[in-house]
This record gives sequence, C-alpha cells and structure tokens, in this order.
Amino acid sequence: MDARTRGGGPSRWLLGVTALLGGCAWNAPQTSLVPRSDFARAILHVYAIITWAALGIATVVVVALVVIFVRFRSREGAPLPRQVRGHTLLEMSWTIAPALVLLVIAVPTIQVIFRTQGQVSGALEVVVRGRQWWWEFAYPSLGVVTANEAHLPAGRAVSLRLEGPDVIHSFWVPQLGGKRDVVPGRVNRLTFTPDTPGEYLGQCAEFCGTSHANMAMRVFVDAPEAFERWIAAQRAPAVEAPGPAAAGKAIFARSACVGCHTIQGVSAGLVGPDLTHVGSRTTIAAGFLPNAKGPLTAWIRDAPALKPGAKMPPLGLSEADASAIADYLLSLK
Repeated sequence: MDARTRGGGPSRWLLGVTALLGGCAWNAPQTSLVPRSDFARAILHVYAIITWAALGIATVVVVALVVIFVRFRSREGAPLPRQVRGHTLLEMSWTIAPALVLLVIAVPTIQVIFRTQGQVSGALEVVVRGRQWWWEFAYPSLGVVTANEAHLPAGRAVSLRLEGPDVIHSFWVPQLGGKRDVVPGRVNRLTFTPDTPGEYLGQCAEFCGTSHANMAMRVFVDAPEAFERWIAAQRAPAVEAPGPAAAGKAIFARSACVGCHTIQGVSAGLVGPDLTHVGSRTTIAAGFLPNAKGPLTAWIRDAPALKPGAKMPPLGLSEADASAIADYLLSLK
C-alpha cells in the first residue's frame, strides 16, 4: 500500500474540503447571519460581542503561551527558572478579568431577553401551539386559525403567545429571532417586528419525540396589503371545486376525518390541524411533504408510513377514496 492509498488520495481530500466549504454558506435557508427582524439583529449583535470577546481571550492566551514557550524553553546548561509560589496580582487578574468578560456579555443578553418577552402596544398577537408534530397558529383578534404556515405583516410588531398542549417544544425561525421554548402549563412570549417580506423556514429546536426532526414550519412575512388579503381569504368560506372534490367531501364527512379536523361548515374536530383552507398551503405534515395530489393521497391513506410517529392513524381508505378526499382538500383555497 503506497502513501497515496493510505492517505485516501487527492479525491478524498477534495471531497472533504468541498463538504467543509459547503457547510459555510452565509445565506443558507435557515441562516441566523442574515437577520430579517429587530430581534434577529439584536441577537446577531450579541453574537458579535461574544465573538470579539472570544477572539480577544484567544489572542491573549496564544500570545502568553508563545512567550512562555520561547522564554522558558529547555536549554542545555541553563539554570532552573525562578519558582513563583504565589502571585496575588496575577490571581486577582484572572479572577476579575473573566468576571468583566461575563458582565460585558450578560448585560446586552439580558436586555434582549427582557425586551423580546414583553407585550408591545398595538402588536399583532398570534397564539402558537406546538404539538406532536405540527404547529398551530391562531390569530384571536382576527378570527383565523391555520397550521404549520404563519403569515405576519412586515413592519408591524408581532407578539407570539407560545403554548404547549403536550410536551416541550421550541419555536425557532432563525432569520426572525432566537429560540423560545414552548412549555406545557406555561405561557412564554416572543415579540419582534419582521421587516422584510419573504418566506422564512423554521423548526422545533427541542427534542420532542419520534418525528421531532420532521416538525418544521414556514413563516411568510407579507407586505401589509398582502397580509390583509390573506386574512380576508382565510376568513372567507372555502370555495370547493365540483366533480371529484364533491365526492371527496362526502367521503370526508362520513369518515373518521371529521373527528379530528376542523373544516368550517363540515366538521369541528380539534385534534389535528384546521383544514378549512388547507389547499392554499404550500406543504402538508408540518413541512414534511409538498401539498400536491400524490403526497396528499398517500398521507391520507397511511400517514405513519410517511412520517414516523404521526398521530394520524391509517384510515383504511381505498386509493380511490383517498384520492377523492385529496381532490376535496386541495380545492379548499
């Protein structure tokens, strides 16, 4: 075996470097380095303070080590350096200096925490409920409830009321702000002002069970006029298409679906996501699948086969019945 084989060859080195650089993308879909709210910018500012503090500490430590290595390196015939048994100034310095560093980090951190936990006058309140394994978004003042995809108005303060009906989750949309736990029996708040329209990806950041990794969300920040149009569409009765969708509605109404899901005018289940306007969403199963005919039909037939641990049981529907229900749900715009 030659040296090139033992080392893996240039191709393996190239692959390793490529993989390393691939993880250094500045503007990845869930980056925290491109803030799109006041909260996210405040967190990035705190990170910058911590980074500069860490670099300063590293510089002092490295310089001190280099000086020690050079000055006190072993020399043939050199006498033993003077032994210091105690040094009051040095000991005080390495006690006070870390305390000062922690103070510099703690003050802005605590300020951001308190500023983003309070209620702001005129803020839009959104109740966020983390469930295994999907997200519910309710707008109490607007009479709208949706799932897994939230819409927020750009330029207006938003106050998220975080509730946990089952286990501990953690709400995290990196470009809009830091993580905030969703705890059963406790109400946490997260207040921020999104400033740039766009689609922002988020996910649960607290291990919550089998499909924790599949508990994603999308937050759409809309221009004020677009947000008002979205609210109006969500409050309006769902428009159903004729044909296969009508047959799917009848199958939905007589199946177990009505026991878990709400569709205004059809059912009032509270266990699963509200499906009144599910056809207007881009994904299903908490961002796990695209909201299209094929994936939706497969999901209706056997959700746990697609998403491990999904609470929606196999319904025993035929392919034709599941397909008809999918047509009906996709028509609910």
